Amino acid sequence: MPYRQNPWSLALATACLLLSLAASAQTGSSDTSTTEREIHALFKALQQSGCEFARNGQWYSASEASAHLQRKYSYLQKRALAPTAEDFIARAASQSSMSGKPYLVRCPGQPETHSQRWFEDQLAKARAAQ
Repeated sequence: MPYRQNPWSLALATACLLLSLAASAQTGSSDTSTTEREIHALFKALQQSGCEFARNGQWYSASEASAHLQRKYSYLQKRALAPTAEDFIARAASQSSMSGKPYLVRCPGQPETHSQRWFEDQLAKARAAQ
């Protein structure tokens, strides 16, 4: 006797699959909005910092650094390579993608530091404020 599939079990399985996809899409969008909010907070902190940023041996203002990092972030977004703020920091805000040299930050009255640490500190502050 050949195997016969129950049409109700197929309908139930299809409905479960669709609900699962809808739930994951909804979760993904809220994760995306959280990431967007956190990265926006990082750019805002950068622009208001009064710090200078070194890239490949040359120092830039915070607004110049922000514009550069915005371009890098746009590139990552188009390729879905920055799903979290930590990914943005690691892939765009920590080192030159051309030379591999780390970015540096110097702020008034503070010692020079790697930008990765600076951004991680700013992210922790933004999360604590929420």
